[in-house]
Amino acid sequence: MRHASEPDSLKHSEGACLTTALISEICNRLEKEYGNPDWWAAETPFEVAVGAILTQRTSWRNVEVAIEALKNAGLLTPARLIAARREEVERLIRPSGFYKQKATYLLEFASFIEQEHHGDITGLSSMPVNELRRELLRLPGIGPETADAILLYALELPSFVVDAYTMRLLRRIGVDVDGGYDSVKESFENAIGVDCQRMARVHAIVVIHCKNRCKPVPLCKGCPFTGLCASEAKE
Repeated sequence: MRHASEPDSLKHSEGACLTTALISEICNRLEKEYGNPDWWAAETPFEVAVGAILTQRTSWRNVEVAIEALKNAGLLTPARLIAARREEVERLIRPSGFYKQKATYLLEFASFIEQEHHGDITGLSSMPVNELRRELLRLPGIGPETADAILLYALELPSFVVDAYTMRLLRRIGVDVDGGYDSVKESFENAIGVDCQRMARVHAIVVIHCKNRCKPVPLCKGCPFTGLCASEAKE
């Protein structure tokens, strides 16, 4: 179902390139539909980073339980986390799943902040973004998505977060994403520029859109991508 006012040129077939014009269209439609949602509320940048690490392979609801437990135990600073017994850290973050691995990731990250940056996570912002990203990627358990989430949400640095929802949306629209994570990330960064707030907003509403509408079985009726999406259901 296509809106009568929308030209055929907006419709993308499978294998379309991820151009700046297309990204701008995607961002504009999402922002018009969802506005500027409240997203990733946290009391400190370190808490945001902890959430980015714990959210791997689990739901955010489980992460919230684990973060609240760490907060109640007074362990949401690098120094206090390092000083805690490992068994205690594992027990507190158990609701987030894979708690033994994630305890290692958290402790290594906290040690990195404490030893290399005097316990001040905001001090990381003084490093060039690409250099800091490489440093984060050297830490165990921090892959591209987690590193970019820490950069964007904890440190407010321009590093777009690409996740499974981003890839799902682009594939649905008909975009060729065979270039992988870094290619998609670079394309969004080129289109959005260094506007960290907009980067965060776009990533947030991609997640919201895919959780609520562009699901594994999509709800296409009334979708903001009507007339654009190559996978649009015929209604």
